[in-house]
Amino acid sequence: MSTTAVTAGQIMDRVANLLNDPNKTDYTYLVMTPYLNMAIEELSELLEESNSSPSGQTTSTPILVPVGQNAIYSEDDPTVGVPKYPNDLTEVQEVSERPAGSSEQFIKMTRKEIPKSFPSSNSLLFWCWENQQIKFNPNGALSDREIQLTYVRQGVPYIANENTTITMINSRAYLAYKTASFCALFIGENETRAKVLEGQAERAVERITSISNKGRQQIMTRHRPFRAGYKSRGGF
Repeated sequence: MSTTAVTAGQIMDRVANLLNDPNKTDYTYLVMTPYLNMAIEELSELLEESNSSPSGQTTSTPILVPVGQNAIYSEDDPTVGVPKYPNDLTEVQEVSERPAGSSEQFIKMTRKEIPKSFPSSNSLLFWCWENQQIKFNPNGALSDREIQLTYVRQGVPYIANENTTITMINSRAYLAYKTASFCALFIGENETRAKVLEGQAERAVERITSISNKGRQQIMTRHRPFRAGYKSRGGF
């Protein structure tokens, strides 16, 4: 059944049932969460490949870049105390800046290859994407800056825990089967069960892309009335 929202916990409850552990004795939410995120990542990539992704352009909240800081890092980067970009970012479209704490409009920055050296400035001036980082003037800025990103977000965001809401329509079956397949293979080491669950996941993602493609086509079909068809065959 289609739904516009489902919690990660509801999906993981299904996963536990598929793995014959309805009480989640072995397959707890904590154990299953990283595998559900793996399934989410695969679903996002599959939908992008098939041009069925619900991803879209969005704008970040202001990101503080302190004096002298010359990059914004991934959420997965272990570096402590540095500015991080949103974890659903897949492609940067624009980067803008303004003085930190101000109400000024954000000024669009130029994208260019970062020089090895550059004079210090009150602004970060330009940016580039390099090694999973958004990099600026090598010296950073002489004052705190706020950065705003316009970016393409991942179609299905990662979850933090069982209470996270997943809003993608029709994703429940695929995520349950795929997560269960991962858990069966990498935790239970049951390749036979994992293969069966993977087959169910493949059929589920085919349904998702099929529904999405039909929605994009927006084809209206006029059916011929029954009596007209009957008369065309020589009826009265």
